[in-house]
Amino acid sequence: MLRLKEIKLPIDCDESELYKIACTMLHIQRSEIKELIIYKKSIDARDKSNIHFVYTLDLDIFNQSRFKSRVIKNIDKYPVVEVKRTSSQRPVIIGAGPAGLFAALTLAEAGLNPIIIEQGKKASERKKDVDLFWEKGEFNSMSNVQFGEGGAGTFSDGKLTTQINNPLCRKVLEEFLACKAPKEIMYNAKPHIGTDKLILVVQNMRKKIEALGGEFLFNEKVTDITIEDGNLKSITCSKVIETDTVVFAIGHSSRDTFEMMYNKGINMQQKPFSVGVRIEHLQSMINKSQYGELVNHEKLGAADYKLVYHGKDNRAAYTFCMCPGGTVVAASSEEGSVVTNGMSTYKRDGLNANSALVVGILPEDFKDESPLAGMNFQRDLEQKAFVAGGKSYKAPAQLVGDFLNGVQSTKLGEVKSTYTPGITFSNFDDILPEFITKTMKEALIDFDRKLKGFAFSDSLLTGVETRTSSPIRILRNEKFVTNINGIYPCGEGSGYAGGIMSSAVDGIKCANAILGNE
Repeated sequence: MLRLKEIKLPIDCDESELYKIACTMLHIQRSEIKELIIYKKSIDARDKSNIHFVYTLDLDIFNQSRFKSRVIKNIDKYPVVEVKRTSSQRPVIIGAGPAGLFAALTLAEAGLNPIIIEQGKKASERKKDVDLFWEKGEFNSMSNVQFGEGGAGTFSDGKLTTQINNPLCRKVLEEFLACKAPKEIMYNAKPHIGTDKLILVVQNMRKKIEALGGEFLFNEKVTDITIEDGNLKSITCSKVIETDTVVFAIGHSSRDTFEMMYNKGINMQQKPFSVGVRIEHLQSMINKSQYGELVNHEKLGAADYKLVYHGKDNRAAYTFCMCPGGTVVAASSEEGSVVTNGMSTYKRDGLNANSALVVGILPEDFKDESPLAGMNFQRDLEQKAFVAGGKSYKAPAQLVGDFLNGVQSTKLGEVKSTYTPGITFSNFDDILPEFITKTMKEALIDFDRKLKGFAFSDSLLTGVETRTSSPIRILRNEKFVTNINGIYPCGEGSGYAGGIMSSAVDGIKCANAILGNE
């Protein structure tokens, strides 16, 4: 296989032109190409007068030894783990998010028949509870945006972007594709599945794991673990399950599980995270700013953005989890709290764009040195937002122009809220700490210089956004084990990943460690 990089194609050209470009670069005939695969595709919109696509191509051609410098060896090969595990006990995985599902799949493929425990419901049933919450404000603490099959990512944009560089990323994409994710995820530079397709994908993955011998227990909450002489002996949910191996893939919102683990003496520490709000703009404005005169070109779709600001007092603010054509969603996981997140369908065809606008939080911002202090910091803000919203799961909201001027909004402008159960006009200066709102205001002005219209006065802030990442890191050694033998913290909730892709990869790595540990 040969790899060709930085292939530029004008936006109005058909992809069949890629064959001609490849032939010209290699000085070969079209008949010499056995197969052409788009390995990566991205949009270059830096020059609005010359927006184009950029491709990386893989080619299988006759007599490819002529091009030794372009030949790729061991393309996307994954590490083969020597299975050393001798235990006869079935491993248990707590949590059916990306980390848990991919850990379960890896262990099931190795013949270990894992048991997967999830406190929420299956995805199809979970969606009914989520819809009921969004439509009527009827909250279910066990089945919501945070808890249930697929994890928090199920009700998101389904982004598969990541900053890690690991061959296992390709394996994750291949597994998603096999479970009926869109084929474009294999080559788009910014792949996403969309919440509407994710529900089917995670159900297909569960069925695959079950066919390999895995067993799922839904509506089951782990409430205790038994430890003897530094070794795990069992876990307790509605029954006691004897096991010497548990993967804690619990997600970033399993607060009572964090507390249980801390009380059991499992080593953990505080971790930085970020806090802020969701900001909504008209998607048409974002498109215009990013694409210029080609704003309505059929091949471009909804534009996105990613912005960073380094503040005057060394505070950083940035946009996070941008959802083109999406909605702001209610993502509470505890009674008496308001949490916001963003979601898009695969088509990204909604009127509004939204993203988190957040500020970095450091351990020195917490009230005490407890490993759980960051979690309590989040909880305090979420409860304040609940009160400000009217104690009905409505979210506090404020227009950007009013936020910059420090006054409470009284009515919506051009940008209409997508958040349900609804909003209550508030002043975020009364909800968030001053160091957060100060940095947010500075960032809005800075981002408006980088992306015209970002600080448009009618754009809408809805909050609070507190679940950007886990506030806790559960410590593990090079074999992925905590200070208690047999306990494997994994994924975003344990502080070792951020997002669907890196969580899935961490799940595979954790399972491989189990297979390789004697």
